[in-house]
Amino acid sequence: MANKAQTILEIAQALNETGQSKQVKESTLMRRRYNPVQMFIRNLVRLIVVVPLWLIIALPAFRNFFQALTGYGAQVEIGQLLIAVFGTIIILWFGNILAGMFYVLPEWERMILLRLGKSVGVRGPGFFLVPPFLYSVARIIDIRISTYEVKATKTLTRDNIPVDVIAAVELEVEDPERASIAVKDYWKTTEWASMEALKSTIGSNDLRLLLSETDKISSMLKAEIDSAAKDYGVNVRAVRITDVTAPPSLVEELAVIARAERSAKAKRIQAKAELDVATSLKQASATLAAQEGTMQLRQIQALLEMSKEESSMIIIYPMDSIAGSSIANATAGSRAGISITPNSPTG
Repeated sequence: MANKAQTILEIAQALNETGQSKQVKESTLMRRRYNPVQMFIRNLVRLIVVVPLWLIIALPAFRNFFQALTGYGAQVEIGQLLIAVFGTIIILWFGNILAGMFYVLPEWERMILLRLGKSVGVRGPGFFLVPPFLYSVARIIDIRISTYEVKATKTLTRDNIPVDVIAAVELEVEDPERASIAVKDYWKTTEWASMEALKSTIGSNDLRLLLSETDKISSMLKAEIDSAAKDYGVNVRAVRITDVTAPPSLVEELAVIARAERSAKAKRIQAKAELDVATSLKQASATLAAQEGTMQLRQIQALLEMSKEESSMIIIYPMDSIAGSSIANATAGSRAGISITPNSPTG
């Protein structure tokens, strides 16, 4: 059983090492594809420097060594061999130093240059030389806008509800010199500052605010991260809360509460509208009753509006005169096909 566990552990370790070596190879290939012009210039310098020096210094030593194998003693052979080997090593070292002087940086890269250990500013983009021994490269920084995710799992809100929150942080290097000198790893430091700010923001807000006011909370989170990132030359452009995960039962309860609040709000709006209509009608009736004849004009206007309807029949029953009532009754009777005669006095 122990042997089986050890075998599984060795397989897992081998897979891990294989994955790491694969990542290293992929990163190396990316670096090679990343700046092919710089590699071409450096290889050309190595070829121009190493080949002539090797032909002048190391090749005669190798020639003497092979000649000594036939006519001289072993001591001469070893001496010639050592001269040839050390000469080749020195030539290769010198060629690499000269080739390392040439830099070609793309538009999105900046180099922090040191002279005898002190910063002399930022270089790039373009082609330039860095003299060896006196000058050294502290770091080459990518100043393009980058985005990464920050996760806060099982973090308690102000109302003691555990939630999982994922936020996307968008940043750029504003001061490459400060990002290289003031902090060892600005990327990791910004990530930790973002995680701490996210947790503190979750702890100071209720779950309902996290679910409904994500834009406002994102602005608060951006301001908090940006205040910490400015110390090492990083500018936080935007922070977006992409996902807030709460317990399903609690989400259902919040949905019921939200529906009840919306229903109550709709009823309040309807009641207010009815109150406004009643107030307007009261004011209109008071205005119509203030002067004589205005009510009849309003009735005529209503009749005109109703007469616009197709297939409509309007029957008028005047209420304010006996003669009008007789005319209305006669009109109604003729519509029904009934003959109405006025009452004559009996004699």
